[in-house]
Amino acid sequence: MQDLKTAIIQCELLWENVPGNLARFDKIISDIKEAVDIIILPEMFNTAFSMNPAACAEKTDGLSMQWLKEKAKERNCVIVGSILINEGERFYNRLTWMFPDGTYQCYDKKHLFRFSGEHEVFTAGNKIITPALKGWNFRPFVCYDLRFPVWSMNTYNNEKFGYDCLLYVANWAEKRREAWMKLLVSRAIENQSYVIGVNRVGTDGKGVTFSGDSMVVNPKGEIIIQIPAHKEATEIVTLSFNELQSYRDQFRVALDWDKFTVEG
Repeated sequence: MQDLKTAIIQCELLWENVPGNLARFDKIISDIKEAVDIIILPEMFNTAFSMNPAACAEKTDGLSMQWLKEKAKERNCVIVGSILINEGERFYNRLTWMFPDGTYQCYDKKHLFRFSGEHEVFTAGNKIITPALKGWNFRPFVCYDLRFPVWSMNTYNNEKFGYDCLLYVANWAEKRREAWMKLLVSRAIENQSYVIGVNRVGTDGKGVTFSGDSMVVNPKGEIIIQIPAHKEATEIVTLSFNELQSYRDQFRVALDWDKFTVEG
């Protein structure tokens, strides 16, 4: 395993404006002057948190997926974010993990946010993915999934951890920001893994405000970087393999984790 250099982008999103958001991210990504291994965008980075898939959802070969492919190739890195997808007469809040060669893995948000009616509009996923990069295993999720620790729980079998870094892309409302920050730290501690949470700022088309508070947490539960609330910024942080391995070796709580199964 190698250290990984990760760019997290916290910014405002234009309401249901795909070309406008893609143009904004073109500029933001072009301003990243150093080479990175991963670029992480917020949930529904191309539309904001819209419950209007009839107007905003795309096919898997649509504009936003093509843009992700182009950006990943251009920057020679993985790019991660979620968009609205129309597939087989169903709509999904779909996270895409796009590799530089144009291949990708997808995760459909499992826990749909019923308090905005998301569960009435979209179809929930029931399968996790574990994309690998330079020896690291990642477990990407979307926003409300953060509140469900069993779905996010790491595993330890044959002296191997199921994943090394949890990742959450979000449109997490400011009025619940304390839960966002505390749960990210909790997920790191209980899973002995890095945790990355990327949230947006600004106000959406429904009048909901977002504070951001995007952060990276190490396996000890220490916040190693947090973007200030309400600030548009891109931060680059290095995930240290030595730090991860050393902590796991010294304090292998995973040896005593409960065995369990999850019904999708």
